[in-house]
Amino acid sequence: MTTTTTDTATVSRVANVIIPVTDQDRMLGFYTEVLGLEKRADVPFGDEVPGRWIEVAPAGGETPIAICPPGPTNEAGGKDTGITLQSDDIDAYHAKLAARDVDVDAEVSRMGEPVPPLFWFRDPEGNRLMVVEAS
Repeated sequence: MTTTTTDTATVSRVANVIIPVTDQDRMLGFYTEVLGLEKRADVPFGDEVPGRWIEVAPAGGETPIAICPPGPTNEAGGKDTGITLQSDDIDAYHAKLAARDVDVDAEVSRMGEPVPPLFWFRDPEGNRLMVVEAS
């Protein structure tokens, strides 16, 4: 069997990243009202498990985060998502999240060059994300 490829058979971008969640309404509120992301999509999704396909992203951001029901072999909550958000003022953003009772690291970590200042936080379902300062 011969396979033919062309220059168009490539990956052009990351379409989205997915965090499986149990309570979509609560998580939508957290990601938009607490973190400050904007809602990009909120449409019915799935036949067997009623839910919605919800996408959130920073204003002007290219790759959204989908907060969706877990798939048939996945569970919601407690994930180390591997998602890193960026802030122009990490100290102010850390203080803002702490003031909003978000489960954030006690301090911003400063390891020195080339690692930017960063901290971790957990969403209401225990999913872990990182914030780094823009360089």
